[in-house]
Amino acid sequence: MIRSFAFTTAGRLHSQDIEMFLMPTLLADTNLFLWVDLENATDAESRHILGEVFHFHPLSVDDCIHVSPSPKVETYDPKEEDRFQPYLFMVIHAVDYSRKDGAFATSELNFFLGKNFLVTYHTVPLRGIQVVEERCLKSTVHVARAPDRVAHALLDALVENYKPALEELSMEIAELETEVLQTAGPETLQKIIAVKKEVVHLRQIIGPQRDVLARFARGEFKLIRGHVVPYFRDVYDGLFHISEIAQGYSDSLSGILQIYLNVSSNRTGEVVKVLTMITVITTPLTVVGTWYGMNFKSMPEVDWRWGYLYALLLTGLSTAGTFIYFRRKRWL
Repeated sequence: MIRSFAFTTAGRLHSQDIEMFLMPTLLADTNLFLWVDLENATDAESRHILGEVFHFHPLSVDDCIHVSPSPKVETYDPKEEDRFQPYLFMVIHAVDYSRKDGAFATSELNFFLGKNFLVTYHTVPLRGIQVVEERCLKSTVHVARAPDRVAHALLDALVENYKPALEELSMEIAELETEVLQTAGPETLQKIIAVKKEVVHLRQIIGPQRDVLARFARGEFKLIRGHVVPYFRDVYDGLFHISEIAQGYSDSLSGILQIYLNVSSNRTGEVVKVLTMITVITTPLTVVGTWYGMNFKSMPEVDWRWGYLYALLLTGLSTAGTFIYFRRKRWL
């Protein structure tokens, strides 16, 4: 799907769903801003728009079409033989968390940001793209006055989308904490390890993106106008805060894991204690039974009429005495 919009410098919609052969004409008009959104477009369509219409550098086109493992931002300045205008190429990742699957899903979003154009490329529908498109078309806050403003709105929407994912993750951690204290078992350990793995994955996603946004926040790029830089700084601060929350989740899971190990160790200790008490309490019975089980002729009790009763009382009293002793010591 290819969506395209042309906006005036006042942020008003000029035209929509533009034919490809008209795009170069609109690009040449400095009073217009062209936004082309490629959503799950075919390889031929993508290469035609990126390479033939906008004349982007082949390396950035390849990086866009193929999956990039980590976020990045690069500046492309044309040389004499190049036909493209100066632009920024950025790779960023949107994130979503499903409690059903217990995993973070990432979706790649690519930006080509120029002086009067913005090209976005993604293979799956992104809620952030839909929200910003609606805001641009309503023209109530004039988001679409310039490509750097729209780029900021998109990045802000992506960062905002982290919050529902974090809330889902927070609920998952709270339930794990309750489960550890009440009914901890091997399944609980597997859940803790799985969630901890996803938190590590989340931090691996956020770290490189924070580095990319830090460059925007410092105002390193000429295509980002000075009065827009503070807005990018605000997005960076939001992502930094999310990174701190993720660190807190990691610490919480480490604490939950430690609690689980302590609970398991205490339960094992209780089992060993009970088995030890049983062994000690039954020791008199074992001693007496073993002693009189030898049946030597020289033992006076063998010919004694009350020997059997005597042995029974001896084992009973010694066992009861051992039990009472442990109870007084509060070992039972």
